[in-house]
Amino acid sequence: MEPVRLQKFLARAGVASRRASEELIASGRVSVNGEVVREMGTKIDPACAVVELDGARVTLPEEHAVLMLNKPAGYLSAMSDAHDGRCVSELVPTNRFAGLFPVGRLDKDTTGLLLFTNDGELGNALIHPRHHVPKTYRALVSGQVGERALETLRSGVVLEDGPTQPAEVELLERQPKHTLLEITIYEGRNRQIRRMGEAVGHPVRKLERIALGPLSLSDLEAGTWRLLSEEEHRALLAASGLSRDRMK
Repeated sequence: MEPVRLQKFLARAGVASRRASEELIASGRVSVNGEVVREMGTKIDPACAVVELDGARVTLPEEHAVLMLNKPAGYLSAMSDAHDGRCVSELVPTNRFAGLFPVGRLDKDTTGLLLFTNDGELGNALIHPRHHVPKTYRALVSGQVGERALETLRSGVVLEDGPTQPAEVELLERQPKHTLLEITIYEGRNRQIRRMGEAVGHPVRKLERIALGPLSLSDLEAGTWRLLSEEEHRALLAASGLSRDRMK
């Protein structure tokens, strides 16, 4: 097997993102063949190197799995919670695919498309800002959204952590007490859609993610999951800037 950088190996094993893996190495928590490695860029042969994190063996998964969950409301986008809250890990087959983790987050009250994978490099690439992977939401907001507010949402909203990037906003329905919008963003700030709604005076009452990159939720029932098809997996790799050869 071709030698790879240690941080890339850790990311592929689903331990952490590549950047977080570098921090693990720098802190002296990773050893190769019994020797602690702190030097960045160290290459290993995955076929024969014994890699350990905090004394526990790290191995590559037999296969990279990517699955889609239709997240219901009331679940945290985490694999565990110190306060015993309900987590999305209860809804996916962690016993079938080792090392699964959610790609990004949906807040507790947001529903819809949430990806899981045991491919750390893919997960990191999908959320990295440089790839601008689009995320599309259906948002039910309070009040009648006027043209000025729509233009602000489209051109950029000033939030406490800086202005948002331009977004695609489609008006689906306007009623006296609420408006239904479809919003596509190309960044992934914490609770971004909800904060955008607040900023223009139209708080979000209900939020569902219906698409991520080339993937759409379609008719997947709430609380259920499915594996991506080979075609979807390839499209996702392309959207994240990774080689399709990773599927081989």
